[in-house]
Amino acid sequence: MMSSPFLDYVEEQMLLRRYRPNTVKTYQHWIKYYIVFNNKRHPKQLGDDDVERFLTYLSVEKGVAPRTQALVLNALSFLYKEILDKPLGLQLQFQQSKANRKLPTVLLPNEILDLLSCLKPPYLTMAQLMYGSGLRKSEVIRLRVKDIDFDYAGIEVWDAKGGKHRRVTLARELFPILENHINFSIELLKQDLNNSEFRGVSMPFGLSKKYPRAPTDPNWQYLFPSSRLSFDKVAKELKRHHIHPSALRKAITTARHCAQIEKSVTCHTLRHSFATHLLQRGADIRTIQAQLGHTDVRTTQIYTHVLQMGADGVTSPLSLLSGQPDKH
Repeated sequence: MMSSPFLDYVEEQMLLRRYRPNTVKTYQHWIKYYIVFNNKRHPKQLGDDDVERFLTYLSVEKGVAPRTQALVLNALSFLYKEILDKPLGLQLQFQQSKANRKLPTVLLPNEILDLLSCLKPPYLTMAQLMYGSGLRKSEVIRLRVKDIDFDYAGIEVWDAKGGKHRRVTLARELFPILENHINFSIELLKQDLNNSEFRGVSMPFGLSKKYPRAPTDPNWQYLFPSSRLSFDKVAKELKRHHIHPSALRKAITTARHCAQIEKSVTCHTLRHSFATHLLQRGADIRTIQAQLGHTDVRTTQIYTHVLQMGADGVTSPLSLLSGQPDKH
């Protein structure tokens, strides 16, 4: 993204408010798109009518999904309320995007095995957790040492989508592998402590003040740390962050080509496969809902459609002909 003083200021303000980097990048993208759409006029010169026109354009001309349109509205609402101190009206009139329900892509068990065979640590372990525990990409990269519970074979997922917390299952087969990752993370911390400029790991908002020693506490270190130290833009300190999400995404894409899987495969495909395979093995839909962290069970029920035979569970009459005697 081409930098500009205004967009840089938006980024700074979002980081100060503890928005996640991915959200910052996404909001910047849509704010820039909005500015370009309006002939590069400054947003303070624009208002509700311009926002309505832009949202309608995205729906009618670009065919964006309802979630995308809602995300754009959130970005522009933040812009006008928090940056420009000029909140948008509560009754915006624009053409809303229509839902285009799409069944999730799910891999077969043998495809999962082929995909995993093409991955190497740490991405192999991360993929195993996304499939084995139903974690989102953002959740797996932000795991900390303390989140792994070997005693009860579980993982604590903190501040997930919607700010929710949940506990998910952990395959015991991963215990020794995760112990190796934990040991590596702790050894990396010991090396970092020899650097006089090192200030530990980034902490969730407010906890660094409540627990001043936590940034250098082994339990708070990322399970999948970055290979290098980086400068924290908010704290203005040298810290060790987690692996960048783009690195995991690229690893999954490369593995998909290596495994010669024709389906479209993303990190979220592993989460879809987790839910579908649990359902296929008889797990209760409410249990799967809790594991995935869905607020509404209707979101989880889409996986039942993946398992249905044919359209709406209807068996094709052609299938009924098998085994019938030949009358000719």
